Amino acid sequence: MKKATIVLSTINDVKDFVSKVSMCDYDVDLLSGRYAVDAKSIMGIFSLDLSKPIELEAHTDDAAEFFADIKQYIKD
Repeated sequence: MKKATIVLSTINDVKDFVSKVSMCDYDVDLLSGRYAVDAKSIMGIFSLDLSKPIELEAHTDDAAEFFADIKQYIKD
């Protein structure tokens, strides 16, 4: 499992992020506080508090290409 902290500031960020995650053939979860949602669910993401950074968990050992695709959302 690979982890990162991401920030999704706008509606367009969420739409672009979901389109990139949807191409993954493995599960990707987003965690915010005590809530966990499927990162491929746009409605699930909008149920989170997007004003704060969100923890991302990619359930794979080879997420390098995916992380490169979403690098603009990863908080350093």
